[in-house]
Parts: sequence; C-alpha cells; structure tokens
Amino acid sequence: MVAMSETDPLTARDPRLAPWRAFVRAQAHVSRRLDEDLQAEHGLSLQEYGALLSLVEAPGRRLRMGRLAEALNLSKSGATRLIDRLAAGGLVKRVSCSSDARGAEATLTEAGLNRLRTAAPTHLQGIAAYFLAAIDSADLEAVERSMREVGDRLCGTAEAGPSAGRARSRG
Repeated sequence: MVAMSETDPLTARDPRLAPWRAFVRAQAHVSRRLDEDLQAEHGLSLQEYGALLSLVEAPGRRLRMGRLAEALNLSKSGATRLIDRLAAGGLVKRVSCSSDARGAEATLTEAGLNRLRTAAPTHLQGIAAYFLAAIDSADLEAVERSMREVGDRLCGTAEAGPSAGRARSRG
C-alpha cells in the first residue's frame, strides 16, 4: 500500500490545489453576488448582462450565435435559449447572418442598449466591492496578467496543456 504524502494529488494537502481552490471559490462567490445584484436591481442575470455586454462590444452590435456562445462559455443551445429570453424582452433580435444566410446572429436593440447602460453602474460597483477591494492595487497588474495567460492558453492564443511548459523550456 502506498503512503499518502503531503504532495499526493489525491489529497486536499497537495499544495497545487490551494491556488486552484481559492480561484474557484472566489469566482463562484463573486459571480453569485454580481448575479444577485443585477437580478434585484435590474431583472437581469449575470449571463444576460454578459450577453448584452458582448453584443455592445461587437462590430455593428451583432454576433453570430456560435461566437456569442464561445464568448459566454455556453453551448450553442444554451446561447440560443439565452438569446431567446433576451429577445422575448425586446433587448436583442435574432437576424439572419449578413455573410451566411444559413446562420443566425444576435443583434442588440436600443432597448437592450438602454438596459445595459442602466445596469452597468451596478455591475461595476459589484466588481469594485466584491473583487477589486480584496486585491492590493499593486497586485492588480499581476492578477490581470496571470488570468489573461490562463485564458490565452486555453483559447489557442498561447501554448496549452500540461506539456506546454516543457516544450517551451526545451526550445
């Protein structure tokens, strides 16, 4: 029988798990609080707010459904259901894709833009209170750089996977 050590990946004592667990816990709590604030004050979920924000930042305030799903980390069917809810509220419209009539795009309506403008201060206040207030200002750049690197590695803009570090160090 193998003795479990302090660095055994199957135990909670593995030191690699501490930063991961801290990240997961923080992300879940911050997201839940932002969602609660947006729901209470504006009748929008954090996901709905994220969809409106993605659309306002997109060229022509429109995105293909697949790109929107990627941006929101949703399945295509999940993005479709989300956009259907927003369309029922008049905040977005589903339109045929301008470059491929077989595809669908979501486009932000004026009502959606106005709702986003109204909800933005609540979202930004929540980010300041629940996230930024807990991080020393001297550490913000390191946090942003680290999270950007994690995201870039998984989005194909940097090497990804367990062997990426080894491959880079050999070259």
